[in-house]
Amino acid sequence: MAERATLGIAVIGTGRMGADHVRRIHEVTSGARVAAVVDVDGERAKAVAAGVDGCTPYTDPAAAMAAADVDAVLIASPGPAHEATLLAAFEHDLPVLCEKPLTPDSASALRVLEAELRLGHRRAQVGFMRRYDPEYVKLKALLTTGQLGRPLMLHNRHRNVASPPFFTSSMLISDSVAHEADATRWLLGHEITAVTVLHPTPSSHAPDGLRDPQFVVFETDGGALSDVEIFVNCGFGYQVQAEVVCERGTARIGDGHALVTNMAGRWGGTIAQDFTERFETAYDQEIQAWVDATRRGEVTGPSVWDGYAAAAVCEAGVRALDDGGRVEIGLERKPALYA
Repeated sequence: MAERATLGIAVIGTGRMGADHVRRIHEVTSGARVAAVVDVDGERAKAVAAGVDGCTPYTDPAAAMAAADVDAVLIASPGPAHEATLLAAFEHDLPVLCEKPLTPDSASALRVLEAELRLGHRRAQVGFMRRYDPEYVKLKALLTTGQLGRPLMLHNRHRNVASPPFFTSSMLISDSVAHEADATRWLLGHEITAVTVLHPTPSSHAPDGLRDPQFVVFETDGGALSDVEIFVNCGFGYQVQAEVVCERGTARIGDGHALVTNMAGRWGGTIAQDFTERFETAYDQEIQAWVDATRRGEVTGPSVWDGYAAAAVCEAGVRALDDGGRVEIGLERKPALYA
């Protein structure tokens, strides 16, 4: 298939993530332009569009998708709105990059999966950007060689400076640990079969009623265990780290030691303060890879199946948090389209 000319993208949602993607496509990404932005807040959409030549603001996603200069859709709206937008994009047979979560629960994720199956070809990629982070890419490549032997355990740490005021205990899993659910499946090549959630006495820095931190344990069909420390009010910085323990060795990423200074009787470095700083390169690489694949007429990267699997894992995790104990996960049979 001949490569398309410059890709016209409609960005749905112009909040923090959407506005950052508009900037990225406009200033960093090659082979694409922001043709439209959509937000229920029309004034905000107009303000974002005003900074991009040739960009049209909309309040209705369907209207943007019907525009002649829109070739693809990037969804960065809140998770509950994703299903309707994805189904509308499928009706137009438009390529989609959907920020995680694909949808907030497994039932709606399955409806999206079934709609894509009816198309007969993949149209959507899910925004699990860690798969494009240079350190995660190196770790995946190392595991793929088999040099370290069979993976036995994966230790993950996920820390935020402070949680947003609207954050709930279940959102630590559905909005944060969702990334580790996908990273576990991707790095190990296993499906997650059960989840257990434990939590100590909450940190004194956690808002009243927020169970923070939490300790999550995933069991996999490959016999490995993956644990996640999620701590969203650590106070000192944003950290994402992972260490794989294998039969013949270990590998660790995320220490952030790219620059170490020695001065005034101290040595050390800096700690990123939010996800846009820590994963800036990953987002850049993700969007560029999606644009390149779309222009070739291909769909690569995390699939709707990956989005469904993560939703099912998080759903089970929230049950484990609320009810205690171990919760098993029963995924549907994986369709050949996602093999």
